[in-house]
Amino acid sequence: MSDNFFQPNRTTARWGTQTVAVDEGLRAYMLRVYNYMASGVLLSGIVAFLIANSPSAIQVVFGSPLKWVVMLAPLGFVFVLSAGINRLSVFAAQALYWAFAACMGASLASILLVFTGESVARVFFITAATFAGMSLYGYTTKADLSKFGSFLFMGLIGIVIAGLVNIFVASSALQFAISVVGVLVFTGLTAYDTQQIKDTYYESAGGEIAGKMALMGALRLYLDFINLFMMLMQLLGQRRD
Repeated sequence: MSDNFFQPNRTTARWGTQTVAVDEGLRAYMLRVYNYMASGVLLSGIVAFLIANSPSAIQVVFGSPLKWVVMLAPLGFVFVLSAGINRLSVFAAQALYWAFAACMGASLASILLVFTGESVARVFFITAATFAGMSLYGYTTKADLSKFGSFLFMGLIGIVIAGLVNIFVASSALQFAISVVGVLVFTGLTAYDTQQIKDTYYESAGGEIAGKMALMGALRLYLDFINLFMMLMQLLGQRRD
């Protein structure tokens, strides 16, 4: 009789141990994602700073046809990583990610040339605080954010189309609208992508697959952070005289 009475407690203990193990594995996985993402942002910032403070580098990057390579290459890196991640080794995927971050840094150097250093620093910390809060929400919330995925994706497409149109019309009002909508979209995407990345942990089989998935998760969060930063710069940044 006593054996039957205490049997559920032993089962509960086993399930409790398994839950702790899963949670520890998830925390390690998410830490790996955030480390990749933060390292990518740091590398981009270093490259942007070095180029913006070197007249010769500015001339090479922005005063020659190389500027088109700098502008378009990040899209190429994202496409190669997204389409070929299953065929790439972890080392090759990491190399492409770091190359992408460096190329993005070269492109972001233009922000340091247009806006004052104080406003760039201020907006960066606002972006970091917003990103951290929304990512934490996406990680901890029990709500299913997948229902917002289609809405956020449509908003992203709208931003891209409006941005292309504004290249030709050069409307300050349209740019303001793009920036406002962009802040909302990328703030939402930060929470959404964090939850999606968290869910991929349970789908991974560990080992090399988990490493690649962590890298792709970092890429998603990196893009959310950088785009949120650029949208906020358009709204809050102070231009140089």
